[in-house]
Amino acid sequence: MHHPLRTLALAAAAVAALPAWAQDVVKIGYSGPLSGGAALYGKNVLDGMQMAAAEINAAGLEVGGKKVKLEIVALDDKYNPSETAINAQRLVQESKTPAILVPHSGGIFALQTTNEQQKYLLLAYSSVPQITARNNKLTIRIPPEYTGYVQPFVKYTMGKYGKNLAIANADHDYAKAWTAAFKPAWEAAGGKVVAENPMSYNRSADFYSGVSRVMAAKPEVLFVGGASEPTGLVVKQARELGFKGGFAIIDQAKLDEISAVTGGYAMLEGSIGVLPLAEDSSPDAKAFVERFRKRYPGRTPSSEVSYNYTMVHATAIAMKLAGTATDATAIRAQMDKAVKSLPAEHNPNTLDAIDERGGTVNDTRVAVVEGGKLREVKLSTLNAAK
Repeated sequence: MHHPLRTLALAAAAVAALPAWAQDVVKIGYSGPLSGGAALYGKNVLDGMQMAAAEINAAGLEVGGKKVKLEIVALDDKYNPSETAINAQRLVQESKTPAILVPHSGGIFALQTTNEQQKYLLLAYSSVPQITARNNKLTIRIPPEYTGYVQPFVKYTMGKYGKNLAIANADHDYAKAWTAAFKPAWEAAGGKVVAENPMSYNRSADFYSGVSRVMAAKPEVLFVGGASEPTGLVVKQARELGFKGGFAIIDQAKLDEISAVTGGYAMLEGSIGVLPLAEDSSPDAKAFVERFRKRYPGRTPSSEVSYNYTMVHATAIAMKLAGTATDATAIRAQMDKAVKSLPAEHNPNTLDAIDERGGTVNDTRVAVVEGGKLREVKLSTLNAAK
């Protein structure tokens, strides 16, 4: 038989022990590639998220009068949208995640079919315009839309090398969306697509047959890109097969990571792509790169790291402003205000705002490789150039 006094004493002891662990643990989910050809890409995204969570926890986060500890729960989906959907179910059921970050459009679209009903905020790291065009009330598109790159990329490479383009980019959803925007823009500018051979960047390490197939059409410009490492191999193999023209490189591939594969920038002569974060001259970007290198010696952060780092910081601020770490709708309502109130050190890509459809707004910088050196260029300058 239970002794009533003993039961009371136990209950009192349990209550007395509360303050020691009265810290709510809130889990933010991640589903992305952590194995396969895009593993480095997925790891960069995850590192940015974990770096932010570590800083937030060290500084102390208080939401609605309670101490909150953020924890990132990461699951590998091998870049496969059906795996992303399975992972999301697990994250929601087992970890009660109020937010899940996914770094590929296929996976994002898969989750957009259910995230509003299941009430979690989908943090979408992909610059495909359709992500916000769907008007999903619980989606934030982290990078700016890639469509802003298309015109300047066409203008620069066509003006420098000529009108014959071969398409040799990756064949996943995101790369297909880029092709669907780039090809008509190239043709509208008076160019000709002489060959089209997208390749499976995630499953292959040898692109010779695919690259020689497009080289046979004698292109002056190659349109390439997917994850950075395979993109580097495509560039290298094109040069080894005698390609002398320029490269238009989609924003998923990072010029500094490609140059690690090509042994420097010489093979990337005449390329245009997104400005690598490590080459960004702004003081906040420089300071962020230093902090990251201290935390992960021997590594240099890409914009995958910085954008997703910033978004976890913004989500924490939005939780604070909303007074809840679990209500996704309330958190979403504060995201624009959260981005606007980010300290500069937590916003190395200088995101300015979140628009009404959930997309970020900022002035993107690109880079070109000329004389074997990388040069920073503002999009507005390229757009103005005749």
